[in-house]
Amino acid sequence: MKAYERLIRYAKIHTASAEDGSVTPSTERQFDLANILADEMKEIGVCDVYVDGHCYVYGKIPATKGYEKITPVGFLAHIDTIPDFSGENVKPALIENYDGGDIKLGESGRVLSPANFPDLKKHTGKSLVVTDGTTVLGADDKAGIAEIMTAAERIIKENIPHGQISVAFCPDEEIGHGAALLDLDRFGAELGYTADGGAVCDIEYENFNAAGAELVFKGFNVHPGSAKNTMINAALVAMEFNAMLPAADIPSKTEGYEGFFHLTDMSGSVECAKLNYIIRDHSSTVFEARKACMEHAAKAINEKYGEGTVTLKITEQYRNMLEVVKPRFEVVEKAFEAARKTGLEPTASPIRGGTDGAQLSFRGLPCPNLPTGSGGHHGPYEYAVVEDMDKCTELIINIVAEYAKEI
Repeated sequence: MKAYERLIRYAKIHTASAEDGSVTPSTERQFDLANILADEMKEIGVCDVYVDGHCYVYGKIPATKGYEKITPVGFLAHIDTIPDFSGENVKPALIENYDGGDIKLGESGRVLSPANFPDLKKHTGKSLVVTDGTTVLGADDKAGIAEIMTAAERIIKENIPHGQISVAFCPDEEIGHGAALLDLDRFGAELGYTADGGAVCDIEYENFNAAGAELVFKGFNVHPGSAKNTMINAALVAMEFNAMLPAADIPSKTEGYEGFFHLTDMSGSVECAKLNYIIRDHSSTVFEARKACMEHAAKAINEKYGEGTVTLKITEQYRNMLEVVKPRFEVVEKAFEAARKTGLEPTASPIRGGTDGAQLSFRGLPCPNLPTGSGGHHGPYEYAVVEDMDKCTELIINIVAEYAKEI
């Protein structure tokens, strides 16, 4: 079975996670795909297949005889899709021999256009899997799952020499939980790769340092007719706080290695206002400076309006995997060499977000991110390129072959 055929099958299974989930998985429906994957893994010959109570799927392909001492390597992808755009009743469509123009997405009125997604032009003549415009496709990250499964099937059926290969599929990556409860001993790999990227040439091993910031502003409410020098309007104070942050350091004005403050939601009245931000930067030094900037702004507000006017809580979320990957940089070098053997010229772009690989790297499993040949993630314009998915499958197989050279 080709990787895109698996993607189409997996995409139809509703697996969206939930932001307010208090348990793992955050939605029971993620087990629907987990159990299907477990059965499929057994069918193609993967060993030690297991689905745990938290919806993590494990499996191993034992080393070829004589290759047992090769570094055990693992491949991972995530089961869930984003919680804030529909992943239910997904109707994937295959567009063959794409002409490079606009693609009408079902009857939704939406159009997938190179005007908004310039990379589409690069795929002229290829085949695309797209949505009907009413849901996500779920290529993030069911394309990664499909490629790992297809590579595993080929490695087993074609008797490609290899060391031990571990496979895992995780729940709740989209809500930041991801690999937190992955049993690394059961997984059994020394180095790993998440298949959760985008463009086919891009191998990622740097990501943002990340934190969340919650602010609560307390006001003092009196009748507006007699409010002079008395009223403290919490909503206005919250706006004043936001104005203290660098105006150009927001997602819509930054790219590449540039970090940002992102106001994700706000609510408020005269009595009380709340702001929530995410803080991101690739540089650990600048990341610390960004947190200090927020702390300084909060201090200035309290000095102006009185202690306790604003309370600030900053919560660390994840760190840049580069500091962990760097000492085991062969995990990147082998991926680059494998890409060249796949006929790709690899590039390395910083991830403007996080992946399970970042979390796993800091848990002791250096784990860069591989491409999936998909784009337009987290919305109705999501698409996957059939030929690029084949290349990503080949990339995984060639990475396994790179490790097999250790013998």
